[in-house]
Amino acid sequence: FTVWLSCIIFFIRRNVLNLKRFKGVEMTSWPKSDANYILITEVLLMTAFLLMNAADAKLQLLGAEHYINAGSFPVSQFLVDLLPNSAQSLILIERSTWWFHIIGILAFLNYLPYSKHFHILFAFPNTYYSNLNPKGEFTNMPSVTNEVKAMLDPSFVPAETEAGKFGAKDATDLNWVNLMNAYTCTECGRCTSVCPANITGKLLSPRKIMMDTRDRITEIGKNIDKHGAKHQDGKSLLDDYITREEIWACTSCNACVQACPVNIDPLQIITELRRFAVMEESQAPGSINAMMGNIENNQAPWKYSPADRFNWAEENNG
Repeated sequence: FTVWLSCIIFFIRRNVLNLKRFKGVEMTSWPKSDANYILITEVLLMTAFLLMNAADAKLQLLGAEHYINAGSFPVSQFLVDLLPNSAQSLILIERSTWWFHIIGILAFLNYLPYSKHFHILFAFPNTYYSNLNPKGEFTNMPSVTNEVKAMLDPSFVPAETEAGKFGAKDATDLNWVNLMNAYTCTECGRCTSVCPANITGKLLSPRKIMMDTRDRITEIGKNIDKHGAKHQDGKSLLDDYITREEIWACTSCNACVQACPVNIDPLQIITELRRFAVMEESQAPGSINAMMGNIENNQAPWKYSPADRFNWAEENNG
């Protein structure tokens, strides 16, 4: 009964109260319908379960054969008076609702891979394999680390590795945890609701980042099934699904990561897409390029000479 009641409440919150975090450009068409299909299916399955118990309870009261007293039904007992008094009709109701419930559960399991509800299978492993490092700590790129070590120590010889690329342009460049994150997302919108970029009207939505990643993975999988593993469709996660404006709107504040109840990390995907744009394509907003140029020349993000770094303090002391 609590499941039934919860689904009714969630359906009202999503479709009647129209909470802001259930809206957005990414929450139209299929994503919105998918959520409603899930809630309606669960309501029907739980209703069938309650009716089955009510029919069972009434058959016990009528003393029908094979229906022994199996205890009380705290909720279904209130439905007993709504059912017919015919034992044959009650048996039909009890059996049909039982089969409806079982077949419905099995059918629903087959629906999961096409739905956001897939998170019920991925939530636990996703949380188990989530990043336990301090929030906001960026990982070093081994290739860059080796370059720095070689500059500092000419005798350092890095292990031979295949030439790769910096960052990620497509879903195939992401690691498997990033991909599992995408399938774990339940589209609850907690990440987007706390995103300062989204709140201030920017195009970025961390939820959309995860949904776009999942959609791209699905598209790649279909292409592999149809054309083989080496097929290239000319599309990529960056540009075709996620725009440059979105990735550069992120402030890297980590609010989305902290808000997620199952430790999904949209920031890591955004960071990898940024790395590709900067290190592979040399494309970044003008302000970013200016900052990196200042760091290279002045050892600080600002355009002032290192010799003038403490001038502001002297002026304040004066």
